[in-house]
Amino acid sequence: MRLIYTGIAILLVSVAVFAAEGDHDSLRGNVPLLEERTPEPLYEVENNDLRRIRAYPMQPPTIPHKIDNYQVDLNANRCMTCHSRRRVAESQAPMVSVTHYMDRDGNFLAELSPRRYFCSQCHVPQTTAPTQVGNTFQDIDEIIREQRQRGQ
Repeated sequence: MRLIYTGIAILLVSVAVFAAEGDHDSLRGNVPLLEERTPEPLYEVENNDLRRIRAYPMQPPTIPHKIDNYQVDLNANRCMTCHSRRRVAESQAPMVSVTHYMDRDGNFLAELSPRRYFCSQCHVPQTTAPTQVGNTFQDIDEIIREQRQRGQ
């Protein structure tokens, strides 16, 4: 019991010290931890239909257009009106990967797999928001190209 009281006391003292010193979380800007910050503005969603380079290996592709009011529920999946195998020829949209037609045992299905049905679980639209954290990811092709150039 004494250990619990000691732990609580240490926690309370450390919170009080942080509040008094005004330490800040780097993503909060210059706002003390115990104060609420002004929320970021809502940034515009990019709507240019250009494919983006991936930020890390195996990243799901981002959505290069607005998806406001797209119906994706148990009754319909608006994404598939352009990205299904039947519609890509006329829409010129990239076809959904064949992995989206596989069940968990690796069997191919005639329709989209239920575990890949809700597209925005993995795929997200991009906004004009500034980046909060730097990214130094390089695709393996870039690394090989640089190594070849250095060797020649």
